[in-house]
Amino acid sequence: MIEKDMVVTCTYNMFIKSEDENGNYREELMEEATSKRPLVYCHGEGMMLPKFEEALAGLEKGAHFDFWIMHQDAYGDYDESGVMELDKHMFYNGDNEFDSDRVYEGAIVPMRTSDGQIVNAQVAHVGIRTVTLDFNHPFAGEDLHFVGEIIDLRPAEEKELEAIRSPHKCGGCHGNCNDCGSACNECK
Repeated sequence: MIEKDMVVTCTYNMFIKSEDENGNYREELMEEATSKRPLVYCHGEGMMLPKFEEALAGLEKGAHFDFWIMHQDAYGDYDESGVMELDKHMFYNGDNEFDSDRVYEGAIVPMRTSDGQIVNAQVAHVGIRTVTLDFNHPFAGEDLHFVGEIIDLRPAEEKELEAIRSPHKCGGCHGNCNDCGSACNECK
């Protein structure tokens, strides 16, 4: 049965509602985890949306699921203030030319915040002098419909839990040793 610290392997299709030009709603497949490429996560360790874990809690191997997560409990409302227009020069490469290989409409680009944190943004528009970035999650404002099956369950091994909880045993790096400073003995 799915409970805290169980490794869950499942398949699923994730749909969102979309509206066609006639105002009719249908579900559009946005993500899938197949039997060849399933989702594998450790339940109760914060790897998934809380409502996703809540919906799967208590299920057993072979169980089918079909549930919705409303946008408020998924990635929140779409926030217009999360759309920013930046000077195109910020996206020049080493040859002092615009980096059109990596910065194009629909591309996901990493950006550094003023406090040094890396966040991803989607390029919404490339103009003559500016690039418009959308920092909202791609599914912000969307209600998510999951349909799938639990294909395997097992207790997590202690080494797996240790890796999830503290990848460098310092509790601070989380895969980027530049963030640790001198506090991380594992990174030295």
